Amino acid sequence: MAERLVVLGGDAAGMSAASQARRRRKADDLSIVAFERGRFTSYSACGIPYWVGGLVDERDELVARQPEVFRADYDIDVRTRHEVVDIDLERREVVAVALDEGRREVREPFDQLVYAVGATPVHPRWAESGISGVFGVQTLDDGDALHAWLLRDPKPERAVVVGGGYIGVEMAEAMINRGLSVTLVERGPQPMSTVDPDMGELVADRLRTLGIDVRTGVTVTGLDHREGVVSAVRTEDGPIPADIVVLGLGIKPNTTLARDAGLPLGPTGGVRVDLRMRVVGVPGVWAAGDCVESVHRVTGQPVHIPLGTHANKQGRVAGINIGGGYATFPGVIGTAVTRVCDLEVARTGLLSREADDAGYSYVTATVESTNRAGYFPGADPMTIKLLAERGTGRLLGAQIVGRSDAAKRIDPLAVALWNKMTVEDMVGLDLGYAPPYAPVWDPVLIAARKAVDALGIR
Repeated sequence: MAERLVVLGGDAAGMSAASQARRRRKADDLSIVAFERGRFTSYSACGIPYWVGGLVDERDELVARQPEVFRADYDIDVRTRHEVVDIDLERREVVAVALDEGRREVREPFDQLVYAVGATPVHPRWAESGISGVFGVQTLDDGDALHAWLLRDPKPERAVVVGGGYIGVEMAEAMINRGLSVTLVERGPQPMSTVDPDMGELVADRLRTLGIDVRTGVTVTGLDHREGVVSAVRTEDGPIPADIVVLGLGIKPNTTLARDAGLPLGPTGGVRVDLRMRVVGVPGVWAAGDCVESVHRVTGQPVHIPLGTHANKQGRVAGINIGGGYATFPGVIGTAVTRVCDLEVARTGLLSREADDAGYSYVTATVESTNRAGYFPGADPMTIKLLAERGTGRLLGAQIVGRSDAAKRIDPLAVALWNKMTVEDMVGLDLGYAPPYAPVWDPVLIAARKAVDALGIR
């Protein structure tokens, strides 16, 4: 009989694992069943704000492969609208319910299991009230519901976005593009806590110039409604009128099933896996994506950094190994980019507070430069900040805020960080130059030079 692989989760990590396993093992050797709670498979959750905001025309443009493609072309039995409610490791089976069939129970045996159920949004108690018009943005089904709300009659005019992280600022832009008045509420001192405060202040300034009412240091305490539809967000500073509320308060690993089944969890709350994406101490069980913790290549410590790039790579590694090959996932450094209208934000490695927490002694170097030669049309300013370790000069982290493709300059910095380069090494990097693309001294090199000076090397 064919070995049986059951995959929990039909998005990036789960379907990457299933596809890689299928490429290496035919159906008569390995049968594959994939359970997905929602209606979609292999879609770009990161693209939801751009579809909601009208920059992407159709929802299905975000879907890389429909369920029927996996069934027909990959011989993978994809079962959408099936929620897995239990994992029985002793009996080697999972229990699911068919959501569109009166919660009919389904039991599926497995020889190999991939746990790839992603993450769950952080929802405070006040958001669990059942009031209509309040949305998270975690899945494409969530985005579908939010998009439909924007088209309802009467159309909403006032949006409140709670939380100023990546999703929060991207959804604030989406609401502005839809013509709504927008208030962004952030409990911290500034939006974008994923960069240092001085860099986050640049983001806040740009949000305000776009007409977004940015309220920092404000805590949400509840919601008001009229006949079950949200009408205001209550805060310690008073109510904020709202016809739609978008939650951007972060996410956490979805590990309820894993914990109940006895799978090991790490200090970040994610499932513990080894470099091959095997769940530690549980034979035949693998995990990948936003539900697992990874190793940070700078500190060597476990971290939970949920990104689609990581999920796809981890799923691929798991699938190669299940298929009989050998692959490892080498860790993460937290490289991420986003955009707020024309302002781009990027980071890699450690922020200042993270370097402090890890016990590093370091210097910082912040430079102002332009994305092109200053005399060339379209030259726009950018700010680059580097962190370098005292004594060794090793690059620890980098952040960029700017316009016109500024964010992608994080990539050479990420490569330098990945390979443990020093800022002195970086000064000699042979980067591309032409006036339409960079000043004669690229901003990355200027920042490295300033970090060298701060270290007192020259």
